[in-house]
Amino acid sequence: MHVAHLSLADFRSYESVELDLEPGVTAFVGPNGQGKTNLVEALGYVATLSSHRVAGDAPLVRHGATRAIIRAAVVKDDRRALVELEINPGRANRARLNRSPVPRPRDVLGLLRTVLFAPEDLALVKGDPSERRRFLDDLLVARAPRFAGVRADYDRVLKQRGALLRTAALARRGRGGPRRAESEAAFAAAGAGDVLSTLEVWDAQLARYGAELLGARLELVEALRPLAAEAYAALAPGSGAATLSYRSTLSTGGDTESDVSAGGGVSTGLSTESRSLGITPAVTDRDALAERLRARLLEVRQAELERGVTLVGPHRDELFLGLGDLPARGYASHGESWSFALALRLAAYELLRAEGTDPVLILDDVFAELDTQRRRRLAEIVAPAEQVLITAAVPEDVPAELSGARFDVSEGSVTRVA
Repeated sequence: MHVAHLSLADFRSYESVELDLEPGVTAFVGPNGQGKTNLVEALGYVATLSSHRVAGDAPLVRHGATRAIIRAAVVKDDRRALVELEINPGRANRARLNRSPVPRPRDVLGLLRTVLFAPEDLALVKGDPSERRRFLDDLLVARAPRFAGVRADYDRVLKQRGALLRTAALARRGRGGPRRAESEAAFAAAGAGDVLSTLEVWDAQLARYGAELLGARLELVEALRPLAAEAYAALAPGSGAATLSYRSTLSTGGDTESDVSAGGGVSTGLSTESRSLGITPAVTDRDALAERLRARLLEVRQAELERGVTLVGPHRDELFLGLGDLPARGYASHGESWSFALALRLAAYELLRAEGTDPVLILDDVFAELDTQRRRRLAEIVAPAEQVLITAAVPEDVPAELSGARFDVSEGSVTRVA
């Protein structure tokens, strides 16, 4: 898979740009602040419908414009597809495939697969659990685009359930007034039955979508574990073993910091024969997971009604990263943290590649962050990819192992160097 052409209109700093691209290595070189990252960010957006730099769409539209357009010609198995995205902040985005509208933008997911390395990746190791959950979920969508719908359904139910819990919590507290006991009695007499019956409906839906998301994450972590360990050993030999495990709120009812799911998480209840065949520990029985989710929701219901939040589910789970016998977060050095973040991205790349299609590799200003040894090792690993796109401030930041086409980026213009 590779991108043959990229066209931007009113995206970030570009009023208009047209780029012909080729398989192999392409480097975008220029001083910081000139728009190099904007180019690769656009391709990342086509692949994920999100930016690796900002949470919302508004910053992606050029100042003074009302919308942005991204067009990418993607070649896979000698077949060419044109993906077009129209970004409309505050309104619904639109998508076209081969000039024809599609019902929803997420219907184009999977046409372009990318694995993007960026300075922001350090948050995968040092940041909040939400960063690692997003890493898993984005990779799930890259492997199977239907999970975009699963994630959207789960988020919708979580939002509706949360609104109900907040309303119930305010009623129980009397909005913080001194007559809490009286307000709780009034809540119990007037509205508790309705709230609890409505919660049961949301519980069933949360368990349904949550089980699908949780089961897929557990299977994904199981697949990533050996790949990440191998990649880390290659990038940072002698720095200890990198380990992954999944911490689920199914076990403790919400406190992921104390909920260590050894080797991948929730017990499967699989037979001894299955365990001996190495089918454990990933959970694949979605019905069993849904039942466990519903049971845990019942167990923590009183606490949820008091606090007004959903305490159990994939939205509170954690991908735990270990380095040797210690958690990487808080204990790994800067270099070790960088190596771990790169190892996660390389594991994702190898996993997607093993499924039959080389994703486009994007390395956004990564080499400037690495020492000479890690720079060389990373370059050797990614060099065989079908297409590698690199951004760098100076030509010297591009390793010799990744020589290829080059574009100079300066003051909003992108010029190919002969």
